[in-house]
Amino acid sequence: MNIRSFRLGLAAAGLFLAAGTVAAGELPKMTVYKDPYCGCCTAWAERMREAGFDVNVVIRGDMLSVKSELGVSDDLASCHTATVGKYVLEGHVPPAEVVRLLEEKPAAIGLAVPGMPMGSPGMGVPGMGADDYEVVLFSASNNSPYASYSGEKRTD
Repeated sequence: MNIRSFRLGLAAAGLFLAAGTVAAGELPKMTVYKDPYCGCCTAWAERMREAGFDVNVVIRGDMLSVKSELGVSDDLASCHTATVGKYVLEGHVPPAEVVRLLEEKPAAIGLAVPGMPMGSPGMGVPGMGADDYEVVLFSASNNSPYASYSGEKRTD
């Protein structure tokens, strides 16, 4: 194989991979609803910005009503709620899973990381261990595992 063939092969592979992914310029805007006093919500929004999302943060003192309006049940609740495209994100959902959701477009309300697992995006604390947790795909009638994580590392 000569260098020209190698470069053409790399270019073709890059085009193939890019065709199935959501490019950073194509990511929809994200709105994050958070309590005015929650720092981890701010950290999660910043992680989403770093991943290429255009994030708008909306301060709300009535987070329970936001969750209810967007279809987030009590068992899925966390500290912040976001919308991106037609989906709802509850809690510390890893950026990679948000991009995957937007690529796959499942019939669902959205993704949730219930509670506030240590080590999840926005919940990193130096010296603290990472929790194992599930990213849950949820709809009005069904919840199912979408991905498993330990901290910010996918484990499935």
